[in-house]
Amino acid sequence: MSAMLTSELRAAPKIRSGKVRDVYDVGEALLIVATDRISAFDVIMPSPVPDKGRILHQMTLFWLEQLAGVCPNHLITAELDEFPEVVRNDPSAESLRGRSMLVKKAEVFPIECVARGYLTGSGWVEYGKSGEVCGHGLPSGLREADRLDPPIFTPSTKAAEGHDENISRERAAEIVGADTAARLEALTLELYRRGADIARERGIIIADTKFEFGLVDGEIILVDEVLTPDSSRFWPAESWRPGANPPSFDKQFVRDYLKTLDWDRTPPGPELPEDVVARTREKYLQALTQLTGRGLD
Repeated sequence: MSAMLTSELRAAPKIRSGKVRDVYDVGEALLIVATDRISAFDVIMPSPVPDKGRILHQMTLFWLEQLAGVCPNHLITAELDEFPEVVRNDPSAESLRGRSMLVKKAEVFPIECVARGYLTGSGWVEYGKSGEVCGHGLPSGLREADRLDPPIFTPSTKAAEGHDENISRERAAEIVGADTAARLEALTLELYRRGADIARERGIIIADTKFEFGLVDGEIILVDEVLTPDSSRFWPAESWRPGANPPSFDKQFVRDYLKTLDWDRTPPGPELPEDVVARTREKYLQALTQLTGRGLD
């Protein structure tokens, strides 16, 4: 197994380092590198999860191909041999193989586009207080993990640090414009429906997810990661029962371990035990294999 806590490409400037991805400016395009960093409670842990970035990268490529008919996306190529010469000749170029993609530069909209198909997470908390989720009035008597039919669009702000903040559809329209907000909502729900149907056939429920969109030459395109366990809530279909929160294909073991510690959920995060790291890797890999029918390339 390999592990990459951070990428170090000397030939191009690193313009952003997020919770998982490093982004480089390579002239007319961007290079996105998926590292093995893992965060919990909005804090990046010092212990990487080997191959996590490669797993998420491979899953995003799967979805970009599956959903290309719904919305164009930013992908130029994920083949290292097709990257610009300045990248291919970098001393660390080989470490990028299988975890990086060259993408179009886009003017990214400043909202997260969230689709919810099940009542869980912050939506469940808000429903318990008001009977609504981000302005959507819902029937009374719903249980945690109940299916929402039809799914709902619940945008949020994009926080550079900490939690995103749920906003109303009206507030989203004020931020990006009414016509654009309506188009983003329609795309979000259609992408979610298509993705959820594909995943359900493979025994995975996508309870909710978030998408990001941008503009290239006046056209709305899909950007960033797509329908991964880091941007979505994946449940094993066989474990889903309304009234309880099913186990998920993501950071469950990390969160469960951290809850046993006397840690105030502020940086720096604690080192993770080897067994927690290994079990977390197994969950991510299980999601990839079950979803795509392929192991880690």
